[in-house]
Amino acid sequence: MPYTGLSDFITRLDTRGGLLRIKAFFDPLLEISEVADRFSKNGGKALLFENNGTSFPLLINAFGSDERMALALSRTSLEDTARDIENTFASLVNQKLSLRSKIGSLPSLLRLAGYLPSRKRGKGLCQQVIYHQPDLSMFPVLKCWPHDGGRYITLPMVHTKNPVTGKTNVGMYRMQILDNKTTAMHWQRHKTGANHFEEYRKKKLRMPVTVTLGGDPVYAYAATAPLPENIDEYILAGFLRKKRVRLVKCITNDLLIPADADIVIEGYVDPEEDPVLEGPFGDHTGFYSLAALYPKFHVTCITHSSKAVYTATIVGIPPMEDEWLAMATEKIFLSPLRLAILPEIEDMHMPAPGVAHNLVIVKIRKTYPGQGKKVISSLMGAGQMMFTKYMIVVSGETHIRNYSRLTSDVMRNTCFTSDLLFMTGPLDILDHTSEIPALGGKLGIDATEKLPEEIQQEMKGDPGYEDSIVVVPVNLSLDKNAVENAIRDITVRYGDGHKRLCLLVDHSVDRSGMYLIAWQVLGNSDPGRDIKLVTDNTIVIDGTAKVLRKGGFSRQWPNVVCSSDETISAINGKWESSGLGAFIPSPSVKYSRMLFTGKDFADIKS
Repeated sequence: MPYTGLSDFITRLDTRGGLLRIKAFFDPLLEISEVADRFSKNGGKALLFENNGTSFPLLINAFGSDERMALALSRTSLEDTARDIENTFASLVNQKLSLRSKIGSLPSLLRLAGYLPSRKRGKGLCQQVIYHQPDLSMFPVLKCWPHDGGRYITLPMVHTKNPVTGKTNVGMYRMQILDNKTTAMHWQRHKTGANHFEEYRKKKLRMPVTVTLGGDPVYAYAATAPLPENIDEYILAGFLRKKRVRLVKCITNDLLIPADADIVIEGYVDPEEDPVLEGPFGDHTGFYSLAALYPKFHVTCITHSSKAVYTATIVGIPPMEDEWLAMATEKIFLSPLRLAILPEIEDMHMPAPGVAHNLVIVKIRKTYPGQGKKVISSLMGAGQMMFTKYMIVVSGETHIRNYSRLTSDVMRNTCFTSDLLFMTGPLDILDHTSEIPALGGKLGIDATEKLPEEIQQEMKGDPGYEDSIVVVPVNLSLDKNAVENAIRDITVRYGDGHKRLCLLVDHSVDRSGMYLIAWQVLGNSDPGRDIKLVTDNTIVIDGTAKVLRKGGFSRQWPNVVCSSDETISAINGKWESSGLGAFIPSPSVKYSRMLFTGKDFADIKS
């Protein structure tokens, strides 16, 4: 059942025990983020900060569990959503139906048409209060991490329109507050908002932009979904909520927005205006994205509902709230991917340490030689999958969410000399490891069960999980040759014929579990530069910080994201008296050991 607005969703969370109302004061400058980080990394509840220095309650971690993510989509489970998508999509793409079957499918297609967004006359709930003299300081905008460039709107739904085609887009691009009437607009060069901006620049026209927050929570998911550029996000939202989205016209521009949004920020971007420095920002990679030039957004009007709630999220070292959005995408978009591009795909998974684009695992139904490599080649160029840095393709009985079993199967089914596909291609702009921004090495691993035609050499050994992965700490701050020395030692030590994956990490990384190790190696390596095959059965991945290598690095190396000691101490002191429940220690205590000197980037000279 669709929600009548965000307050309806909050009530549903509350009645199900999934919400914690916090009446004690917490500052949007760093304190709220530190509390939210502790809850999100420990499977905690959604948090409603009712006392934050403004008249707007702040909701955060609303999507941070499997149950809450399904609830946000008005579903009982994400699996239910995936089945619904698959059945509907099959009706749309199946060209082999008989005439009778096609006629029989018309009711489902007509129902789909009933979910298309529609325009509502007059004003919406989102326009109950109107400010023609807007002031962004009225909102509890977060400063998330100590070295952020300022306060950031972190869960905005940014509405734009292509001036040539008239096609609309709703994207989610962080917005740094510059002053009470302007923000930076962080739409990266690969994003639809940036494409629309370029069209306005060519025409030398001012670009209308409207940002919404809140409303039915399905809108936030739709804004993050990897839809093709010309597909309206509110079609997906309507389908998921089983009710069309009602749109109203903005007050100061011609864009349409959901009538039930909580907050609306209208304005424009002028392509003729010089860009502004945006950032740094503690990003979803777990590292700071460093300052760069982006367009300036001018606010012309603010409206909101009479009981509006400000929505926010924080990102940083995984796991975080955005992991659940990625898990929903795994399930919802698997069927279209399989039916439209690769019918052999059985499942797909983006492990949280891979922060969505660093690692994708795909399971296929294999029927012919070379099929694993074909899938790698196809997916590496499919939509936002083009940003994938590491892709592993498996088949058979491999369980892609059982990591110990997965590792054993990958090692058993992979020949290091013939099953690794290295390439160069586009990377997410936030990737900090490549020598050239947004362009670097990529690796596809064909770990499918091999057919007789594919076996080029005998697979020696059958390593278990414990024996197949070796983690080697190196201290480059003491020895600039530490990586080379470690590789030389590995070459000598592991010549027994058993297959092993050797991971080099900085000595400061917590090695008590594989989660942080995987995050560090995936985030800190460029496959084309940092992988060495030292024997036919031993491979090394250098996951150390390249800023410490001999000769340094061509770009600034970002620091990891964690709270300051002052903020941690402040929250520790307030915890018991603030009704937050059982004490949760700060994750940043462990992460701070990985910090370099400097602020948002490593300053190894200081």
